[in-house]
Amino acid sequence: MELRLLRYFVMVAEERHFTRAAARLNMQQPPLSQQIRALEEELGFDLFKRHPKGVDLTAGGLVFLQEAQDILARVKEGSLKASRAAHGIEGQLGIGFTSSAAAHPLIPRIIRAYRERYPGVAVSLKEGSAQKLTELTVDGGVDVGILRAPVSRHQSIEFHRLLNEEMLLTLPVGHHLLAGHDGSAGAPSISLGDLQAEQFILVRRPGAPGMYANLIKACQNAGFDPKIAFEVERMLTNVSLVAAGAGISIVPASMKDVHKESVVYCRIANARPRLHAPITLVCRSFNQLPPLQNFISLSRELSGRRILGG
Repeated sequence: MELRLLRYFVMVAEERHFTRAAARLNMQQPPLSQQIRALEEELGFDLFKRHPKGVDLTAGGLVFLQEAQDILARVKEGSLKASRAAHGIEGQLGIGFTSSAAAHPLIPRIIRAYRERYPGVAVSLKEGSAQKLTELTVDGGVDVGILRAPVSRHQSIEFHRLLNEEMLLTLPVGHHLLAGHDGSAGAPSISLGDLQAEQFILVRRPGAPGMYANLIKACQNAGFDPKIAFEVERMLTNVSLVAAGAGISIVPASMKDVHKESVVYCRIANARPRLHAPITLVCRSFNQLPPLQNFISLSRELSGRRILGG
């Protein structure tokens, strides 16, 4: 049974008149009558009692009218929901993030703007390491991960870099490299070569091999292999241990307000390669649903930079 026949029937039932119904349907009366007759033959009973002034519904027609209206309403509602889903206005989006990426003000701004722009999308949030979020993306546990540098590659995922930010040296208050610095002129710039005797606290290799490897290479280019005192899971732990006097660390500039009463953040001079911390999106490279596509587009918009795939 075609939906257009239901629409024709409902229109005639509302008007109680074939000519008026045909006018509303923008068609001629004879074809409309033929279509209603075909519907009655398909159902096996009359829908209307015809008389000189128009038509009335039969007992079967009265019942069928309610059913036809319900069917058309459900089709309309389903079409609307499908359209909203197709445009990413409704649906679900799982977002994973690392603690250091979330420390950058851009990330909460993106998530908040997305929730405001697409209130019909159910957003779930999950924290994890870069390696874990990459695995979850591959397995479909999250739709998009927000992390620093890519930690592994897989044929089913792609990476989009949003920005790069400077890495800062993190020293405990009172450290000997800060001698003579009263803080009035801002944090000092310290040469990487001056850190040869220091104990480093870093995020362990599986969590951030890109930034980890760049630091090792920069230290080697400065003439020494860094002494690693601790390897931790998260950059926030780095700063806590620095504040406790357990060593020094290097963290993204967006973390410069963490434990700022206990640590001093300094710029790093003479580092080759230059030490930067990216913010990167990781997502599946196939079958990207509209909510994810909208999130990537919004991230591009708010970061103000072209997203580079791969």
